[in-house]
Amino acid sequence: MLNNGISMPILGLGVWKTKSGKECKEAVLNALEAGYRHIDTARIYDNEVDVGQAIRESGIPRKEIFITTKLWNADQGSDKTRKALENSLDRLGIDFVDLYLIHFPVTSKRMDSWKELEKLYHDKLCKAIGVSNYTIIHLTELLKNSQITPAVNQVEFHPFLNQIHLLEYCKKHKIQLEAYSPLAHGQKIEDPTIAKIAQKYDKTPAQILIRWAIEQKS
Repeated sequence: MLNNGISMPILGLGVWKTKSGKECKEAVLNALEAGYRHIDTARIYDNEVDVGQAIRESGIPRKEIFITTKLWNADQGSDKTRKALENSLDRLGIDFVDLYLIHFPVTSKRMDSWKELEKLYHDKLCKAIGVSNYTIIHLTELLKNSQITPAVNQVEFHPFLNQIHLLEYCKKHKIQLEAYSPLAHGQKIEDPTIAKIAQKYDKTPAQILIRWAIEQKS
């Protein structure tokens, strides 16, 4: 449950680096068939159209699927942010997103962009707003100059990049830390410690890494 009362599924499919077209569409359809109900995309991924098509073809009601997309760096600023979300909605073929994130804290435009996200939230174009790749410094600045506390801070998070201080900061301020790349980009799947734990509990290394992230309440 996010800080504004919106429910966000614990697990989601991120389509970063998923090739646009058939590959992305099939990945989303397979994920939805397997039970996923959260799909995470972004303008810069160049596959919002495919995500939208897959969701429609799945036959699953829109209200049952949590959709995240993100504001790219070049689209930040008071004069571009609203249009960027409207374009994402057009590509996805939907009326609103469940979560809209500022993808990166672009120095000169991040506060103006956040103020626009607050307006988009009030206009019901997104059910929740948040940020991605923000440090404690960025979050502190944001909290001092905003009307709405971000619901989410999406960052890389796994046992080899545990970001414990950021996690505690987010918990203190009721910001959900959302993990991306919980499998450490696949680079630690064969790590001896992870493999040993996986063998002990008769699980795969991927299951162990995902479980670790969940148990940190990320």
